[in-house]
Amino acid sequence: MGPVRFVLFGRVAVDRDGAVHRLAPGAAALLARLVLAQGRLVTIVELCRTMRPAHTGLVRREHRVAVQKRISELRRLVDPCHPGESSQVLQTDRGATTAYRLVVERDRVDVFRFEDLVERAWPAEPRVAAVRLRRALAVWRERPLMDFEDRDFALEPVRHLWRLRESARRQLALAHRDAGQVAQALAVVSELVADARDDPALHQLAEDLRAQVRGAGPPAVEAGPVPAAPRELPPDVPGFVGRGAELAHLDGLLAEGDDEPTAAVVATVCGTAGVGKTALAVHWAHRVAAHFGDGQLYVNLRGFDPGGAAVRPAEAVRGFLDALGVPPAAVPASVDAQIGRYRSLLAGRRVLVVLDNARDADQVRPLLPGSPGCLAVVTSRNQLPGLVAMGGARPMTLDLLPPAQARELLERHLGAARVAAEPGAVEDIVAACARLPLALAVAAARAATHPWFPLRVLADELREARDGLDAFDVGDPATDVRAVFSWSYRALGEPAARLFRLLSVHPGEGVSRPAAAGLAGVPVDQVRAPLAELARAHLVAQQTPGRYALHELLHAYAGECSRTVDSDAERRAALRRLLDHYLQSALAADRLLNPHRDPIAVTPSRCAAGSAPPLADREQALAWFAAERAALVGAVRRAAGTGFDTHVWQLTWALAEFLERRGHWREWLDVQQAAIAAAVRLADRPGEAHARRGLALACGRLGRYDDAQVQHRRALALFGDLGNHSGQAHSHRGLAWTFGLQGCNREALWHGQRALDLYRVAGNRVGQARALNSIGWDHAQLGDHQQALAFCRRALALLEETGDRYGQAETWDSLGYAHHHLRHHHQAVACYRRALDLYRETGDRFNEADTLTHLGDTHQAGGAPERARDAWRQALSILTELRHCDADEVRARLDPHGTRDVRPGAVA
Repeated sequence: MGPVRFVLFGRVAVDRDGAVHRLAPGAAALLARLVLAQGRLVTIVELCRTMRPAHTGLVRREHRVAVQKRISELRRLVDPCHPGESSQVLQTDRGATTAYRLVVERDRVDVFRFEDLVERAWPAEPRVAAVRLRRALAVWRERPLMDFEDRDFALEPVRHLWRLRESARRQLALAHRDAGQVAQALAVVSELVADARDDPALHQLAEDLRAQVRGAGPPAVEAGPVPAAPRELPPDVPGFVGRGAELAHLDGLLAEGDDEPTAAVVATVCGTAGVGKTALAVHWAHRVAAHFGDGQLYVNLRGFDPGGAAVRPAEAVRGFLDALGVPPAAVPASVDAQIGRYRSLLAGRRVLVVLDNARDADQVRPLLPGSPGCLAVVTSRNQLPGLVAMGGARPMTLDLLPPAQARELLERHLGAARVAAEPGAVEDIVAACARLPLALAVAAARAATHPWFPLRVLADELREARDGLDAFDVGDPATDVRAVFSWSYRALGEPAARLFRLLSVHPGEGVSRPAAAGLAGVPVDQVRAPLAELARAHLVAQQTPGRYALHELLHAYAGECSRTVDSDAERRAALRRLLDHYLQSALAADRLLNPHRDPIAVTPSRCAAGSAPPLADREQALAWFAAERAALVGAVRRAAGTGFDTHVWQLTWALAEFLERRGHWREWLDVQQAAIAAAVRLADRPGEAHARRGLALACGRLGRYDDAQVQHRRALALFGDLGNHSGQAHSHRGLAWTFGLQGCNREALWHGQRALDLYRVAGNRVGQARALNSIGWDHAQLGDHQQALAFCRRALALLEETGDRYGQAETWDSLGYAHHHLRHHHQAVACYRRALDLYRETGDRFNEADTLTHLGDTHQAGGAPERARDAWRQALSILTELRHCDADEVRARLDPHGTRDVRPGAVA
């Protein structure tokens, strides 16, 4: 049994092995009195008056008996191994009068832990002090001694705790301020002001901090934008039981960083599949989430995914940057730079990182935070010795549940009375499930859905159903795990059973209702009931409303069932339906993102009518892509491995626009390479041409300009052989873009002109307009600004005809650039302002900043320095928010002599 903890914040309780035991009022009063005595003797007379504060007469015998009875109950709770007077926790003293003392370490009492953390915060450097104070304040969950605040024994401790909390909050604000964390300081002070509106000193401090945030002082400038505080933990596990020693081990890690922390703490939780590693990590993370006020990050690394599609560190880091609020335009191109940005964002912050289901240490290392104050928990089937030996990780191996905790798990689901009525059957169920938490949860769900079944009947069924689950090497429990799964599976109705089997075909970690409908070949409304039935049986877990996942053991079992019941043709047909669903849905979402994109020819869908999600606008399309990205990329990989090569390149084509806009460039590169290989296998030359052009664009985004040129030229040749003039034009315009990025403007101009000629042959008016603007821009870069104006005006006329708002924004910016260099300052300003309106309309923050920079240049050249500085400040504000490297160039414009502008509103 793990150490007992005492809860005095809120209602008095005892936390034993992770289970919180509430007490009756009399016992709660006695326990609180003994805890607050801090090891001193409390006489039985004092305890009698504690239980009956209104009684002022003599303490009678029945009062003493009542206290002794409550003391016996408390001993059984806090020291079950020694519930009598031999207890060394709740001791009895038979002196002149009977007295009792509770012997407990201060760290096991929440109010004492709060006091100690506050007292240890100073003296320390400000960042360390802030970490300690936030940890202390996180311990305060509710009012101390909620039911006894007016009792004599509680009055002074409660007053002391409230004063200490007020002091800690003020100290925290000052620590944040002194550490340069001005926004965090202001957040704390704002809460204090709301609680104490008549404190002039607090109001003045709040005003000073607001001025710094606005840019009136250096700290706000250096602190930069505050990253988002993500809350990515999956839902807590309902009915979690036991694991007290393991939870206590993890709790102990919280204190390790108290004394001058120098690095993040890392814990590993290892054990066999289904033993509850994820449940423990997530449950503990929810318990301590308040300690990590800057957020909690979570990723399922899928290290042992049956399809082999483990999450690569680059994908996980990219997801963390999204969660931390880094805009796509500000995400660095290289993986190493992304890892550096991720760790920089965590510096000086208090963030919990849960890395679930890791394959090996190499998959984990890039994701570990590098700053003190952060804590990472890694779960894996492997022991991860490399993290322990080289990274200082604190290892813990999770074993099967002890028999008592396994029984308690069944009690949580079935009720204590039902479990107590058939102890023999319960023992057989626990043995058949091999004390594996996943198997026990499934068995409990089966029993709960049939409350009229005697548990003996269910235990006998389970024993008769035994077989071996060979797909996973999980040790001896495997024999009974399959029995438990088969037991629940055989109880399903046919629609739910069929859907469960077919879910083994799905490549992602989560499946939406529409995707499940496409997989099953039925309308969406016909999968709601089967999915709900599977969730009730714990054969799937509902991640978020409308989205479901299978544990990997259940995924393996579903695959076994499918291979036994369903023919290969049926399984392949289900996969084709799923791929058709994702392809049709992705094409529909892509059309909303870019309605001017040339479509590709797609064969009619085999997915069920109505299974595609209804998407109304660009925002919904982006949200759908974001939710389904992992499944879509997994579908590409599954299609590549099963011979559905047409789906590979077409699904990649539909994904490309989203992956480019959101900055998932390495993922984009990977699927484009798979698309090329698939098209080559098919000898599908149009598909290969599209795939090579997509790969060229991805290489360009990643700065691989030579590779980009090679792929653009190969695509150009393929489109030429096919007589596809628009495709050739796209390739020439891609080459123009690549040469322009390299500063080769004459080469860029030549390719832009070839693109224009080919767009005209193809009759592609949107393409002509984009090419005209590209040509105009290249003329401007070569110094021929009159030519630039001529080409860009022609582009604008076409763009307005076709309704291409984004193209119009680019062209207005090009016109402004040409006017600026011709010293037509008023015209340039008007063009830039029109471009700004359109960029803001389309939500393009980076190009808005770029145009603001140009606008500032024009104001400066036109003799309006204050307007110039205002435009540059706005640009710098956006670029700083985006954390873009161009911010330094704008900062230099604001401060050309290296002196900082500290006037109100200045950002540099």
